[in-house]
Amino acid sequence: MNRMKMLVAAATLLAGSASAAPVAYYAHMDGPSEAPPNASPGTGFTRVTIDTMAHTLHVQAWFSGLLGTTTAAHIHIGVPTGPVATQTPSFSGFPLGVTSGSMDRTFDLTLASSFRAGFITASGGTVAGAEAALAAGMAAGSAYFNIHSTSFPGGEIRGFLKPAPEPSTIALSGLALAAAAFLRRRR
Repeated sequence: MNRMKMLVAAATLLAGSASAAPVAYYAHMDGPSEAPPNASPGTGFTRVTIDTMAHTLHVQAWFSGLLGTTTAAHIHIGVPTGPVATQTPSFSGFPLGVTSGSMDRTFDLTLASSFRAGFITASGGTVAGAEAALAAGMAAGSAYFNIHSTSFPGGEIRGFLKPAPEPSTIALSGLALAAAAFLRRRR
């Protein structure tokens, strides 16, 4: 039994160190998730990875089936609606004027240009404060990715960012469970 406690403790410590790694979030986007909800047939998916050690935000997004053409895309912090935290009107590199598309871009969170100016002001007036507020909003589950269009200027599709399990955490958890099962069988 003592061995099992040691293995579980070791796996927990390793999993804890894995949490210092970049944190990934994902969201499925659609019209019914908008505020107010709409009947857009558009859908999308985003994966947003924030790394507060490297001060980066990696944004990947895919969308299709919008009724209007895209006019803006960014991350808001706040429930049910909140201010835009990231670049406005849209992430640089996001495809505008289309009904479907994708982007894959990494932003430097040490640069004021990665944030909306008002978000920096509201976050203590510093870029570091804005980065911390963005990370806190994402961790609290109050961040959402929003795509605006000509048909829905307030937003055609959106999705709240949810934590994505890190592969190393999944692997370590599986290792701990396998070790516990092995030790049980040895009894």
